[in-house]
Amino acid sequence: MTAIHKIDDDFYDDSFLLIAMHSTIADYAIAYELNATLKANFKRTKKDFDLAENSIFPCYEWQDTFHDRYWVLVANHSIEQELLANNDLFQNEATYNVPRLVPELKDVDYFLKMEEDEMQGSDAIIKNILTMPKVMAAYEVDIDKLKSKNNLIF
Repeated sequence: MTAIHKIDDDFYDDSFLLIAMHSTIADYAIAYELNATLKANFKRTKKDFDLAENSIFPCYEWQDTFHDRYWVLVANHSIEQELLANNDLFQNEATYNVPRLVPELKDVDYFLKMEEDEMQGSDAIIKNILTMPKVMAAYEVDIDKLKSKNNLIF
């Protein structure tokens, strides 16, 4: 007989800062702009974040050794779209579903996740992000109010 081990939700330390960004530019362009604006060094991960079947999210990371922070830039929309079958008037037309990383914030285009030992305010970071061209809005998200915060564990 084998033992079954389950990981308790208290095992994961969810002390991170999450900034939501609204922008119309592509993921590589937002990473480039963040590198220029924040003097960062975001690089595309070797493997994108795979949440589920047909749910693959582009992901960029940066290990800031000077401030001892780990940054992750991830798109809220998947690059894989799932084809939905219709049995109605438009059954011959293709209908696509775009999976979201955080479904309750479906209008957000990108998330900037920052992990550090001592959490500091995000006001200066948001102020710098808002100076970027093509970024319409940026704000801090209260992760305690998110239903799908487990999707942000990477």
